[in-house]
Amino acid sequence: MPHKTEITRADILPMERYAQERAARRKAVVEVKRNRRVAVGPHATFYFENYETMWQQIHEMLHIEKGGEEQIADELRAYNPLIPKGRELVATVMFEIDDPVQRHRVLSGLGGVEEHMTLQVGGDTIAGRPEGDIERTNADGKTSSVHFLHFDFTDAQVAAFRQPGAQVLVGIGHPNYGHLAVMPEAVRAALAGDFA
Repeated sequence: MPHKTEITRADILPMERYAQERAARRKAVVEVKRNRRVAVGPHATFYFENYETMWQQIHEMLHIEKGGEEQIADELRAYNPLIPKGRELVATVMFEIDDPVQRHRVLSGLGGVEEHMTLQVGGDTIAGRPEGDIERTNADGKTSSVHFLHFDFTDAQVAAFRQPGAQVLVGIGHPNYGHLAVMPEAVRAALAGDFA
């Protein structure tokens, strides 16, 4: 299968058909996602996106909101930028804190956290580039619980990442949230397929 970097209108199923296949497709994408996430510290999880995860996300939005043709265009605009384009990894980073009081306190201390997310491989540090859709930190310095990050690789960094057993570190270096996690080998192997 050629490396797909964009979902087009032609890739969108009729909603009746998606409704029939939804349970099986959701189960399949859970399997895909299993090796595409890395927890970093107590609250943050990096969910690495690809064509399949974004295809599923768009279909779920259409299935739930039933907005028709106009919504399809909106969802394609929103989610296509999150599909890796050949020399990058793309992550949705979520700060998941159930307690609303604790969530407010933690997020209030993490202004600008999206500027402190990195991947390390082969001695290189690759800084995350925040998706430029909206500002994720408000004027009071409170950050969003969801961030979209692009990690732009050089050819040499891709080669290092693709080495079986390569150590990849996923990090957040914010003064109030400094954590590193070693990317599991199964995740590294799955993400290696995101490069064209």
